[in-house]
Amino acid sequence: RRHAGPGHLLERFDIENISTRCADFPWKSAQRNYRKANLLRRYAIISSAKCSLGDLGMLSFDYRQAMDLDDLPLMDAAELRDRLTGAVAEGWRVLAFFGLPEAARGPDASGPVGLCCVLGHDAAHMLTALRTSPLERFDSLTPDCPQVHLFEREIYEQWGVEPVGHPWLKAVRRTPDGMRGGAKSDAPADYPFYRADGGEVHEVAVGPVHAGIIEPGHFRFQCHGEIVLHLEIALGYQHRGLEAMLTHGPAGRRLPLLECAAGDSSVAHATAHCVLWERLTGTDVPQRAQLVRRISLELERLANHCGDLGAIAGDTGFLPTSSWNGRIRGDFLNMTASLCGNRFGRGLLRYGGVAWDLDPAGCEDLAARLRAAGRDTRGAVDIMLEAASVRDRLAGIGALCPEDARVLGLVGVPARACGLDLDARFHAPLSELPVGDHGPRRERGGDVLARALVRSHELDDSLALLREDLARLAACPETPAVSAFSWPPRLPARKLAVAQVEGWRGEICHLAVTGTNGEPLVCKIVDPSFHNWPGLALAMRGGQISDFPLCNKSFNLSYCGHDL
Repeated sequence: RRHAGPGHLLERFDIENISTRCADFPWKSAQRNYRKANLLRRYAIISSAKCSLGDLGMLSFDYRQAMDLDDLPLMDAAELRDRLTGAVAEGWRVLAFFGLPEAARGPDASGPVGLCCVLGHDAAHMLTALRTSPLERFDSLTPDCPQVHLFEREIYEQWGVEPVGHPWLKAVRRTPDGMRGGAKSDAPADYPFYRADGGEVHEVAVGPVHAGIIEPGHFRFQCHGEIVLHLEIALGYQHRGLEAMLTHGPAGRRLPLLECAAGDSSVAHATAHCVLWERLTGTDVPQRAQLVRRISLELERLANHCGDLGAIAGDTGFLPTSSWNGRIRGDFLNMTASLCGNRFGRGLLRYGGVAWDLDPAGCEDLAARLRAAGRDTRGAVDIMLEAASVRDRLAGIGALCPEDARVLGLVGVPARACGLDLDARFHAPLSELPVGDHGPRRERGGDVLARALVRSHELDDSLALLREDLARLAACPETPAVSAFSWPPRLPARKLAVAQVEGWRGEICHLAVTGTNGEPLVCKIVDPSFHNWPGLALAMRGGQISDFPLCNKSFNLSYCGHDL
């Protein structure tokens, strides 16, 4: 197509003329116009997001900055409800909704507690927050905003503030045979499960003990024949009280604890925690450390995507890829071990930087191993996805529509498989490092096949990004990447900060609020599994119970990441 004004008819040209026409096209001018259009588009999005907040009487702040808590006006629960639902209707997304005490207190102490909600606008790269005065109960927002469903149950369980009218107010992490675990509410732990009654309707209970080394969790199916009418998922068997340990325990153990929040996401959770600390204190991270962090994050993504695709192949009965990917996953884990001495990346992160660096020879060695493992991965995955029997088995299984995914607040691979443009690497980047031509990988089917394809495409992106970052690291000036920072004795007073990191499962969100003396009032952790478990339950509705193992593998959610 020629560069032409409005109304110009498209010219038709043959193959011989393509090179001539391309040479005639004003590429530099078009690139400048494209960049300008993108800047104008982003400015329009930001302006629209700010206008929507202005109309609702809310303040916005940059996702990289800590916000003064005193700048957030106190409001009552009804006002918070109106503003939150209005913001969600304008494209904002709930990142965290939690109880906020007025002052620091012990794990078993009581006192006034209000509500706080943090929302994000992905396209505008902005955050906003709302908070209420102390209260004992409030009208549930779940009927109007299902994104807060589990958050409201968690608030009742942790703080005893009751969401009146919640459609299914039950424990989130308390189990029938477990201890109270710091719960402040009187909600019974031995709660009833949803039941469907009728002729030929039967109930199937699975877990919490599973075969092998699978983590504990209970699944209660209501079925008519083979068809699943409803699935209810009860977790909490791995609850450790992690948030309370972060708030009340010694500062020196916070980073090691976060590396164990979800063992297969050690690097992502440790990165989120360090970024949160750095935003609270205003600490700058050297470029070399940023590169090492991103390299470790992408290695973690490669290892787990490779393992997930192998697990999907195994549940499909396609054994070649199942076997190959088990071995190749180990190659990626060993690359992380060569970087820091631990296959899961534990001990790599430090406040303000990293604990280990790579010299040019190390970058060259890692790049060579990456090329070999990438070639093997691509071959193993392609032979599976090109098999007609595999694609036929995956297509249409566990499908979710984009609207359901948006309403539930899904993140990560399940959200992108439904066509949602959600990837914290791009809507909340951790640094100014270039990302090239990469962007969120989306599919439209919302089924097991779509989730497998998203992972397959992201393998290619991670491999390409790692090659580029290793070359940058080898050529980067010898500025120190290794950090000796430790947690400071006192954080800035009355601050709220948020860190969003795209782990391999999806967006990990860490949040902290400090008190009058800089003491942590709240340390909030939201693993992507917390958002996505309800999505798995909905994906099974109307499907066959025999499809559950395959559907479950395609989500591959964390039990301990949910249970904390």
